[in-house]
Amino acid sequence: MPEPIVLNPRDNVCVLPERLEAGADPLGLGTPLPRGIPAGHKIARQAIARGSGIFKFGQVIGHAGADIAAGEHVHSHNCAFSDHNRDYRIGADLDEARAAIPPMPNRTFRGYVRETGQVGTRNYIALCATVNCSATVIRRAAAEIEASGLLDDYPNVDGIAAFAHGTGCGMDMNGRGFDILDRVLWGHATHPNVGAAIFVGLGCEMMQIARMQNRAGGGDRVHGLTIQGTGGTRATIAAIRAKVSEMLPEVNRAVRTDCPASALRVALQCGGSDGFSGLTANPALGLASDRIVGLGGTVILSETPEIYGAEQLLLRRAASLQVAAKLVDRIRWWKEYTAMHGGSMDNNPSPGNKQGGLTTILEKSLGAVAKGGSTPLTAVYDYAEAVTEPGFTFMDTPGYDPVSATGQIAGGAQVLCFTTGRGSAFGSKPAPTIKLATNDALFRAMHEDMDINCGDVMSAGVPLSDKADEIVEAILATASGRPTRSEDLGLGDNEFVPWQVGAVM
Repeated sequence: MPEPIVLNPRDNVCVLPERLEAGADPLGLGTPLPRGIPAGHKIARQAIARGSGIFKFGQVIGHAGADIAAGEHVHSHNCAFSDHNRDYRIGADLDEARAAIPPMPNRTFRGYVRETGQVGTRNYIALCATVNCSATVIRRAAAEIEASGLLDDYPNVDGIAAFAHGTGCGMDMNGRGFDILDRVLWGHATHPNVGAAIFVGLGCEMMQIARMQNRAGGGDRVHGLTIQGTGGTRATIAAIRAKVSEMLPEVNRAVRTDCPASALRVALQCGGSDGFSGLTANPALGLASDRIVGLGGTVILSETPEIYGAEQLLLRRAASLQVAAKLVDRIRWWKEYTAMHGGSMDNNPSPGNKQGGLTTILEKSLGAVAKGGSTPLTAVYDYAEAVTEPGFTFMDTPGYDPVSATGQIAGGAQVLCFTTGRGSAFGSKPAPTIKLATNDALFRAMHEDMDINCGDVMSAGVPLSDKADEIVEAILATASGRPTRSEDLGLGDNEFVPWQVGAVM
């Protein structure tokens, strides 16, 4: 029987590396388990009195809702959410964080250098709906172009990406929701992985085509048309096809060249997390994030509701008081936002997360922030804001994966790394997604969806540092054009989901 895993000497729980059946005695206390416990779940290392703190990762993840005996299963039935430590010692670990930036040899990848100086990892033509009314038009146009064989003669064009959504009208033009959609659409149309874009609207919506065209300032990269001005659905689809045909030769002229790894902006995501996420894939990705920072690049952590309870760890390595203040402000906003809608910051973990061994949002968050590594927090961004500061950064987003990733991509991320323990069928455009499995069973079960198995950190003793090196090599290879599993499966067309904030009017 493998030894239960103790993550920190302060912990009064440990993690089971594999399922134990009823009758097993994992701590050798002579008290066999009354029922089976799944892998990734927790048992008490010692007796824990009712009301006492339950520690994992050296941090409180909740309080005992009843007296818990040594060796007893610790989960939702006896571990309750409770408030967490807000001893925000801003910058207390900044020196250690700076020392955590590893010296790295210069590395390159084969990317597309744009006229703006940005570097792309893919070369798409984007069709961007400014309003839900034009969603069907751009989807049909993209499907017809892809099916027509028109792209066959243009090997340097990765495809047509249709960015359709459910808003764009019935909204306050002076509100935050409008600003968010504006940033998302502009960020995708001018993304470094996009060679050219067409904005398509109905004509009378709040999010006007003229706004986007004026912002573009002319040029050959961004174009626009409306269904009302073009003459209806079929005429607009035909007009889009004609415009794409006209644009293809120029977009195809882009060629990959050697580019410094410092040009990379890597988004960090997790979804379908389990009890192994914070033990294998997330810390391995964290070490890989440190390496990307060491190369001069940028990593973007997000999902504000899923760092709740661990924000103090990020604040301890904030590069300035201003950066820390932005993060604290976003945490406060989320508490007010969820309360206003009758919710709680502990509406997470999901049922699947709990089946995988996660009990409270505090536990989930402590594992999730491991993706961000150990280097200084250099900047905090609003949703879909352009990410310009190198190093480890944070973007305020919801925890819902498609919404969160949409914001990161709009901010300029050219590659996503997505860890999962329960399984995920996520993909994204125009930035490819690399999926990392937290355990062997998932990697075997969904091998066509997973790019990297981090389960061997647990099962075969692969050092986290070696796994981090593997992840970095995968990032560079993907950035150079190697297709990811999600790209092979054709995923990414339905994961463009801008965050809708504010009244629908």
